[in-house]
Amino acid sequence: MRLHIHHHTRYRYAKPVPFSPHRLMFRPREEPGLKLDRFEVTVSPTHQLRWVRDTQDNHVGLLELPVPSTELVIDMEAFVEVAEQNPFNFVLDPEVAEYPFEYDDGTRQELAALMQPLYPRDAETLRAWLHPIWHPGRRRETVGLLQELNAVIYGRTKYQRRERRGVQSPAETLELGSGSCRDFATLFIEACRHLGLASRFVSGYMYHSEIDGRMSMHGWAEVYLPGAGWLGFDPSWGILVDAQYVPTAMTRHPEHAPPISGTYFGFARDFLGMEVNLYVRKAGVDEPPEKPAATASQAQLQTLRA
Repeated sequence: MRLHIHHHTRYRYAKPVPFSPHRLMFRPREEPGLKLDRFEVTVSPTHQLRWVRDTQDNHVGLLELPVPSTELVIDMEAFVEVAEQNPFNFVLDPEVAEYPFEYDDGTRQELAALMQPLYPRDAETLRAWLHPIWHPGRRRETVGLLQELNAVIYGRTKYQRRERRGVQSPAETLELGSGSCRDFATLFIEACRHLGLASRFVSGYMYHSEIDGRMSMHGWAEVYLPGAGWLGFDPSWGILVDAQYVPTAMTRHPEHAPPISGTYFGFARDFLGMEVNLYVRKAGVDEPPEKPAATASQAQLQTLRA
């Protein structure tokens, strides 16, 4: 399957403003079964852009904007080839097939940062919430445990798109019974870390044949299981990650993977607004890149349950 991703962002200002350096984290990651066929970034005004890889091997664009401007336009277009795959096509090491288990010393050292809770104050809330799924003294098939955790978040919470930046804590999501894709992924990740499992946040794009309009960036979780490696779970949909998912960034904290980050120097009244267009479509083999589509306010974006 060939996917066409078009991510167009425009910031508008009342007068020319200077900009801080910006970071871009929207380049699709090439992985087994996912090949980046074409990737183009167009930026206005005058700029310098260079790409580096961070500690998680994410491609990060470092954008310098030396000239003040009344607008900043960042347009990304990519074509990716994704192979259809069975998300259950893996074999766990025998010693981790049942939970609880512990990583060997070398693996634990490598994954230590991804095993540390982000919200230690929520430990008691998580323990009580997890008790019907798992509690000390109980043994469970590892993947079945994670699938149930994934399904419980999907089945007992309601998606609610939030304009506010950041993520809710796990306790907030459980109390409200609602949240965004990042909130659900954060709850899943924190529950896994509470169980002693290394997990991380993934930001990226998701293709769905039933959605033919504007979309939003999506967020899900990955858990490290020896023998299988990193397995993706999407609690916003209650499924394992498959070929519909195109990751752009993996991070320890969900707030560390915005597609575009940076600021301007000026007054709040100088900022007039931001428009975002994001499309993920199935592409023909020889389909040329589209021209940038007309922009729409962020509040008008059609969002996946993500």
